[in-house]
Amino acid sequence: MSRFYEIDPTPENYWRAIILFGRNTASYKFALAKALLELHGNGKSQVKLEELAVPYAKHLAQHIKQQPKQITSKRSSFLEQITAYNQGQLDHDGLIQQTTRLGFNNVIDAFHKVHGNDVGSRFFIDQRRSHGGIELTDNLNHLLEQLSAEDLAGEVEARWRLVEEAWANNLSRQLMLVEYEEHDQQLIGIHSQRRISLTSARPALNGYQKGRCFYCYREISILYGSDTPADVDHFFPHKLKRCDDGKPIDGVANLVLACTDCNRGAQGKFDQIPALPLLERLHTRNEYLISSHHPLRETLIAQTGASREKRQDYLQDAYNCATVFTGSWQKWQPRAEGVAVF
Repeated sequence: MSRFYEIDPTPENYWRAIILFGRNTASYKFALAKALLELHGNGKSQVKLEELAVPYAKHLAQHIKQQPKQITSKRSSFLEQITAYNQGQLDHDGLIQQTTRLGFNNVIDAFHKVHGNDVGSRFFIDQRRSHGGIELTDNLNHLLEQLSAEDLAGEVEARWRLVEEAWANNLSRQLMLVEYEEHDQQLIGIHSQRRISLTSARPALNGYQKGRCFYCYREISILYGSDTPADVDHFFPHKLKRCDDGKPIDGVANLVLACTDCNRGAQGKFDQIPALPLLERLHTRNEYLISSHHPLRETLIAQTGASREKRQDYLQDAYNCATVFTGSWQKWQPRAEGVAVF
Protein backbone atom coordinates (compact mmCIF):
# COMPACT_ATOMS: atom_id res chain seq x y z
CA MET A 1 0.00 0.00 0.00
CA SER A 2 1.14 3.56 -0.62
CA ARG A 3 2.67 5.60 2.21
CA PHE A 4 0.53 8.40 0.82
CA TYR A 5 -2.38 7.40 2.96
CA GLU A 6 -0.87 4.89 5.41
CA ILE A 7 0.89 7.67 7.30
CA ASP A 8 -1.91 10.21 7.42
CA PRO A 9 -5.34 8.67 6.73
CA THR A 10 -7.40 11.80 6.05
CA PRO A 11 -10.04 12.47 3.37
CA GLU A 12 -7.51 14.70 1.62
CA ASN A 13 -4.95 11.92 1.32
CA TYR A 14 -7.50 9.27 0.40
CA TRP A 15 -8.75 11.54 -2.38
CA ARG A 16 -5.26 12.11 -3.74
CA ALA A 17 -4.48 8.40 -3.46
CA ILE A 18 -7.50 7.70 -5.69
CA ILE A 19 -6.41 10.26 -8.27
CA LEU A 20 -2.74 9.23 -8.25
CA PHE A 21 -2.87 5.49 -7.62
CA GLY A 22 -6.29 4.31 -8.72
CA ARG A 23 -6.29 1.93 -11.64
CA ASN A 24 -5.93 3.69 -14.99
CA THR A 25 -7.64 1.74 -17.78
CA ALA A 26 -10.01 4.56 -18.75
CA SER A 27 -10.32 8.23 -17.91
CA TYR A 28 -13.77 7.85 -16.32
CA LYS A 29 -12.30 8.21 -12.81
CA PHE A 30 -11.00 11.69 -13.59
CA ALA A 31 -14.29 12.80 -15.14
CA LEU A 32 -16.22 11.49 -12.13
CA ALA A 33 -13.84 13.23 -9.71
CA LYS A 34 -14.34 16.57 -11.44
CA ALA A 35 -18.10 16.02 -11.55
CA LEU A 36 -18.18 15.35 -7.79
CA LEU A 37 -16.28 18.56 -7.09
CA GLU A 38 -18.77 20.52 -9.20
CA LEU A 39 -21.89 18.91 -7.75
CA HIS A 40 -20.81 19.52 -4.17
CA GLY A 41 -21.49 23.20 -4.69
CA ASN A 42 -25.18 22.51 -5.36
CA GLY A 43 -25.81 21.74 -1.69
CA LYS A 44 -27.54 18.41 -2.43
CA SER A 45 -26.38 15.11 -1.00
CA GLN A 46 -28.46 12.80 -3.20
CA VAL A 47 -27.64 13.00 -6.91
CA LYS A 48 -29.54 11.17 -9.63
CA LEU A 49 -27.51 9.59 -12.41
CA GLU A 50 -29.16 11.98 -14.86
CA GLU A 51 -27.77 14.93 -12.85
CA LEU A 52 -24.36 13.33 -12.46
CA ALA A 53 -24.25 12.65 -16.19
CA VAL A 54 -24.23 16.36 -17.09
CA PRO A 55 -20.80 17.40 -15.71
CA TYR A 56 -19.42 13.88 -16.17
CA ALA A 57 -20.16 13.80 -19.90
CA LYS A 58 -19.08 17.43 -20.30
CA HIS A 59 -15.55 16.74 -19.05
CA LEU A 60 -15.19 13.61 -21.15
CA ALA A 61 -16.40 15.42 -24.26
CA GLN A 62 -13.91 18.23 -23.71
CA HIS A 63 -11.01 15.81 -23.33
CA ILE A 64 -11.97 13.66 -26.30
CA LYS A 65 -11.81 16.77 -28.47
CA GLN A 66 -8.19 17.25 -27.40
CA GLN A 67 -7.14 13.61 -27.16
CA PRO A 68 -9.42 10.91 -28.63
CA LYS A 69 -7.73 8.03 -26.79
CA GLN A 70 -9.35 7.90 -23.36
CA ILE A 71 -9.21 4.16 -22.73
CA THR A 72 -6.64 1.38 -22.96
CA SER A 73 -9.00 -1.09 -24.68
CA LYS A 74 -9.67 -0.94 -28.42
CA ARG A 75 -13.18 0.52 -28.24
CA SER A 76 -15.92 1.72 -25.91
CA SER A 77 -19.59 2.02 -26.85
CA PHE A 78 -19.96 4.84 -24.35
CA LEU A 79 -17.04 6.87 -25.66
CA GLU A 80 -18.35 6.38 -29.19
CA GLN A 81 -21.51 8.16 -28.06
CA ILE A 82 -19.41 11.03 -26.67
CA THR A 83 -17.58 11.26 -29.99
CA ALA A 84 -20.90 11.29 -31.85
CA TYR A 85 -21.99 14.22 -29.69
CA ASN A 86 -18.77 16.11 -30.43
CA GLN A 87 -19.35 15.54 -34.15
CA GLY A 88 -22.92 16.87 -34.01
CA GLN A 89 -24.49 13.45 -34.55
CA LEU A 90 -26.10 13.35 -31.09
CA ASP A 91 -27.86 16.18 -29.27
CA HIS A 92 -27.32 17.07 -25.61
CA ASP A 93 -30.41 15.24 -24.38
CA GLY A 94 -29.26 12.15 -26.24
CA LEU A 95 -25.80 12.50 -24.72
CA ILE A 96 -27.19 12.60 -21.18
CA GLN A 97 -29.45 9.64 -21.92
CA GLN A 98 -26.56 7.56 -23.27
CA THR A 99 -24.27 8.62 -20.42
CA THR A 100 -26.88 7.60 -17.85
CA ARG A 101 -27.30 4.24 -19.60
CA LEU A 102 -23.66 3.41 -20.37
CA GLY A 103 -21.33 5.78 -18.57
CA PHE A 104 -21.42 4.55 -14.98
CA ASN A 105 -21.33 0.78 -15.40
CA ASN A 106 -17.83 0.41 -13.92
CA VAL A 107 -16.58 3.73 -12.60
CA ILE A 108 -18.91 3.97 -9.60
CA ASP A 109 -17.81 0.54 -8.37
CA ALA A 110 -14.12 1.17 -9.09
CA PHE A 111 -13.70 4.79 -8.01
CA HIS A 112 -12.67 4.13 -4.39
CA LYS A 113 -10.31 1.24 -5.16
CA VAL A 114 -6.55 1.68 -4.89
CA HIS A 115 -4.29 -1.31 -5.53
CA GLY A 116 -7.40 -3.51 -5.54
CA ASN A 117 -8.69 -2.41 -2.12
CA ASP A 118 -11.22 0.20 -1.06
CA VAL A 119 -9.70 3.29 0.56
CA GLY A 120 -10.76 4.19 4.09
CA SER A 121 -12.98 7.15 3.18
CA ARG A 122 -15.81 7.05 0.65
CA PHE A 123 -16.79 10.28 -1.05
CA PHE A 124 -20.11 8.92 -2.25
CA ILE A 125 -22.34 5.92 -1.62
CA ASP A 126 -23.73 3.88 -4.49
CA GLN A 127 -27.53 4.15 -4.41
CA ARG A 128 -28.25 3.21 -8.00
CA ARG A 129 -30.56 0.36 -7.04
CA SER A 130 -32.45 2.15 -4.28
CA HIS A 131 -32.56 5.76 -5.51
CA GLY A 132 -31.17 5.72 -9.04
CA GLY A 133 -28.00 7.62 -8.21
CA ILE A 134 -25.36 8.29 -5.57
CA GLU A 135 -25.25 10.02 -2.19
CA LEU A 136 -22.41 12.45 -1.49
CA THR A 137 -20.85 11.81 1.93
CA ASP A 138 -19.52 13.98 4.73
CA ASN A 139 -16.00 13.00 3.64
CA LEU A 140 -16.48 15.09 0.50
CA ASN A 141 -17.71 17.96 2.68
CA HIS A 142 -14.68 17.64 4.96
CA LEU A 143 -12.36 17.52 1.96
CA LEU A 144 -13.75 20.74 0.51
CA GLU A 145 -13.76 22.49 3.88
CA GLN A 146 -9.99 22.01 3.97
CA LEU A 147 -9.09 22.48 0.32
CA SER A 148 -10.20 24.58 -2.62
CA ALA A 149 -12.36 22.79 -5.19
CA GLU A 150 -10.46 24.72 -7.86
CA ASP A 151 -7.10 23.43 -6.59
CA LEU A 152 -8.36 19.85 -6.45
CA ALA A 153 -9.92 20.10 -9.90
CA GLY A 154 -6.61 21.44 -11.21
CA GLU A 155 -4.77 18.45 -9.78
CA VAL A 156 -7.27 16.04 -11.36
CA GLU A 157 -6.94 17.82 -14.70
CA ALA A 158 -3.15 17.69 -14.57
CA ARG A 159 -3.14 13.98 -13.78
CA TRP A 160 -5.68 13.32 -16.53
CA ARG A 161 -3.57 15.11 -19.13
CA LEU A 162 -0.47 13.14 -18.17
CA VAL A 163 -2.27 9.79 -18.32
CA GLU A 164 -4.02 10.40 -21.64
CA GLU A 165 -0.78 11.50 -23.30
CA ALA A 166 0.85 8.33 -21.97
CA TRP A 167 -1.89 6.26 -23.61
CA ALA A 168 -1.75 8.23 -26.83
CA ASN A 169 1.99 7.59 -27.10
CA ASN A 170 1.88 3.91 -26.07
CA LEU A 171 4.11 4.41 -23.07
CA SER A 172 4.08 0.72 -22.24
CA ARG A 173 6.42 0.38 -25.21
CA GLN A 174 7.80 3.87 -25.76
CA LEU A 175 9.07 6.47 -23.35
CA MET A 176 7.99 10.08 -23.03
CA LEU A 177 10.24 12.35 -21.01
CA VAL A 178 8.59 15.19 -19.12
CA GLU A 179 10.43 18.49 -18.74
CA TYR A 180 9.56 21.98 -17.59
CA GLU A 181 9.43 25.06 -19.79
CA GLU A 182 9.86 28.08 -17.56
CA HIS A 183 8.55 30.80 -19.87
CA ASP A 184 5.01 29.37 -19.92
CA GLN A 185 5.28 27.20 -16.76
CA GLN A 186 4.15 24.07 -18.58
CA LEU A 187 5.22 20.45 -18.33
CA ILE A 188 6.25 19.35 -21.83
CA GLY A 189 6.31 15.76 -23.03
CA ILE A 190 9.22 14.91 -25.33
CA HIS A 191 8.50 11.87 -27.45
CA SER A 192 10.21 10.81 -30.68
CA GLN A 193 11.66 14.33 -31.02
CA ARG A 194 8.17 15.86 -30.69
CA ARG A 195 7.33 18.28 -27.90
CA ILE A 196 3.80 18.01 -26.50
CA SER A 197 2.29 20.45 -24.02
CA LEU A 198 0.97 18.28 -21.20
CA THR A 199 -0.25 20.43 -18.35
CA SER A 200 0.48 23.36 -16.08
CA ALA A 201 3.32 22.44 -13.75
CA ARG A 202 1.70 23.68 -10.54
CA PRO A 203 -1.25 21.27 -10.28
CA ALA A 204 0.88 18.39 -11.55
CA LEU A 205 3.31 18.86 -8.65
CA ASN A 206 0.79 19.83 -5.98
CA GLY A 207 -0.70 16.39 -5.32
CA TYR A 208 2.31 15.27 -3.32
CA GLN A 209 2.85 18.55 -1.49
CA LYS A 210 -0.81 18.86 -0.47
CA GLY A 211 -0.92 22.63 -0.84
CA ARG A 212 2.25 23.24 1.20
CA CYS A 213 5.62 24.76 0.39
CA PHE A 214 8.20 22.04 -0.22
CA TYR A 215 10.72 23.79 2.01
CA CYS A 216 8.91 25.41 4.96
CA TYR A 217 5.42 23.79 4.80
CA ARG A 218 3.64 27.15 4.62
CA GLU A 219 0.26 26.90 2.89
CA ILE A 220 0.38 27.78 -0.81
CA SER A 221 -2.17 27.88 -3.61
CA ILE A 222 -1.80 26.87 -7.25
CA LEU A 223 -4.47 29.38 -8.30
CA TYR A 224 -3.21 32.42 -10.19
CA GLY A 225 -3.81 35.65 -8.31
CA SER A 226 -3.81 33.94 -4.91
CA ASP A 227 -2.47 35.74 -1.82
CA THR A 228 -0.22 32.70 -1.19
CA PRO A 229 0.95 31.76 -4.70
CA ALA A 230 3.05 28.70 -5.44
CA ASP A 231 6.29 29.21 -7.37
CA VAL A 232 7.75 26.38 -9.44
CA ASP A 233 11.28 26.14 -8.08
CA HIS A 234 14.36 24.28 -9.27
CA PHE A 235 15.78 22.43 -6.26
CA PHE A 236 19.23 22.51 -7.88
CA PRO A 237 19.65 25.93 -9.51
CA HIS A 238 20.15 26.52 -13.22
CA LYS A 239 23.85 27.20 -12.72
CA LEU A 240 24.31 23.46 -12.13
CA LYS A 241 23.98 23.06 -15.91
CA ARG A 242 27.41 24.66 -16.19
CA CYS A 243 28.71 22.00 -13.82
CA ASP A 244 27.23 19.05 -15.71
CA ASP A 245 25.19 19.36 -18.92
CA GLY A 246 23.84 15.87 -18.28
CA LYS A 247 21.81 16.94 -15.27
CA PRO A 248 18.11 17.39 -16.21
CA ILE A 249 17.68 20.67 -14.36
CA ASP A 250 14.26 21.19 -15.93
CA GLY A 251 13.24 17.60 -15.30
CA VAL A 252 10.44 16.63 -12.92
CA ALA A 253 12.98 15.18 -10.46
CA ASN A 254 14.33 18.70 -9.82
CA LEU A 255 11.05 20.63 -9.62
CA VAL A 256 9.15 21.52 -6.44
CA LEU A 257 6.52 24.05 -5.43
CA ALA A 258 7.72 26.76 -3.05
CA CYS A 259 6.20 29.76 -1.35
CA THR A 260 7.43 33.12 -2.58
CA ASP A 261 9.37 33.75 0.64
CA CYS A 262 11.40 30.56 0.27
CA ASN A 263 11.91 30.95 -3.45
CA ARG A 264 12.65 34.67 -3.78
CA GLY A 265 12.04 36.41 -0.45
CA ALA A 266 14.55 38.31 1.67
CA GLN A 267 15.88 35.05 3.15
CA GLY A 268 14.96 32.96 0.12
CA LYS A 269 16.89 30.21 -1.60
CA PHE A 270 17.54 31.85 -4.97
CA ASP A 271 20.66 30.05 -6.34
CA GLN A 272 21.73 28.56 -3.02
CA ILE A 273 22.04 24.82 -2.47
CA PRO A 274 19.43 23.42 -0.03
CA ALA A 275 20.59 21.65 3.13
CA LEU A 276 21.05 17.88 3.24
CA PRO A 277 17.71 17.13 4.99
CA LEU A 278 15.96 18.86 2.07
CA LEU A 279 17.86 16.66 -0.39
CA GLU A 280 16.56 13.65 1.52
CA ARG A 281 13.07 15.14 1.29
CA LEU A 282 13.46 15.49 -2.49
CA HIS A 283 14.58 11.87 -2.79
CA THR A 284 11.55 10.74 -0.78
CA ARG A 285 9.28 12.81 -3.04
CA ASN A 286 10.76 11.31 -6.19
CA GLU A 287 10.43 7.77 -4.86
CA TYR A 288 6.81 8.50 -4.04
CA LEU A 289 6.14 9.67 -7.60
CA ILE A 290 7.90 6.61 -9.00
CA SER A 291 5.40 4.44 -7.15
CA SER A 292 2.70 6.16 -9.22
CA HIS A 293 1.77 5.30 -12.82
CA HIS A 294 2.91 6.72 -16.17
CA PRO A 295 4.38 9.01 -17.29
CA LEU A 296 6.11 10.68 -14.33
CA ARG A 297 7.35 7.34 -13.09
CA GLU A 298 9.06 6.53 -16.38
CA THR A 299 10.44 10.04 -16.69
CA LEU A 300 11.97 9.98 -13.20
CA ILE A 301 13.52 6.57 -13.77
CA ALA A 302 14.94 7.65 -17.13
CA GLN A 303 16.35 10.86 -15.68
CA THR A 304 17.73 9.61 -12.37
CA GLY A 305 18.24 5.83 -12.47
CA ALA A 306 16.59 2.42 -12.68
CA SER A 307 16.96 1.50 -9.00
CA ARG A 308 16.50 3.33 -5.71
CA GLU A 309 20.23 3.08 -5.04
CA LYS A 310 21.12 4.57 -8.44
CA ARG A 311 18.65 7.39 -7.96
CA GLN A 312 20.11 8.18 -4.55
CA ASP A 313 23.61 8.16 -6.04
CA TYR A 314 22.40 10.45 -8.83
CA LEU A 315 21.13 13.05 -6.37
CA GLN A 316 24.23 12.76 -4.20
CA ASP A 317 26.42 13.32 -7.26
CA ALA A 318 24.36 16.37 -8.24
CA TYR A 319 24.61 17.67 -4.67
CA ASN A 320 28.38 17.20 -4.59
CA CYS A 321 28.79 18.73 -8.05
CA ALA A 322 26.68 21.76 -7.13
CA THR A 323 28.55 22.24 -3.86
CA VAL A 324 32.00 22.15 -5.45
CA PHE A 325 31.05 24.15 -8.53
CA THR A 326 29.30 26.96 -6.66
CA GLY A 327 31.51 26.87 -3.58
CA SER A 328 28.32 26.70 -1.53
CA TRP A 329 29.62 24.88 1.52
CA GLN A 330 27.11 26.82 3.61
CA LYS A 331 23.73 25.36 2.70
CA TRP A 332 20.33 27.04 2.75
CA GLN A 333 17.78 25.94 5.35
CA PRO A 334 14.37 27.62 5.85
CA ARG A 335 12.49 28.00 9.09
CA ALA A 336 9.45 25.75 9.39
CA GLU A 337 6.26 27.77 8.95
CA GLY A 338 3.65 25.03 8.91
CA VAL A 339 2.86 21.41 9.73
CA ALA A 340 5.08 18.78 8.10
CA VAL A 341 2.50 16.93 6.00
CA PHE A 342 4.92 15.07 3.72
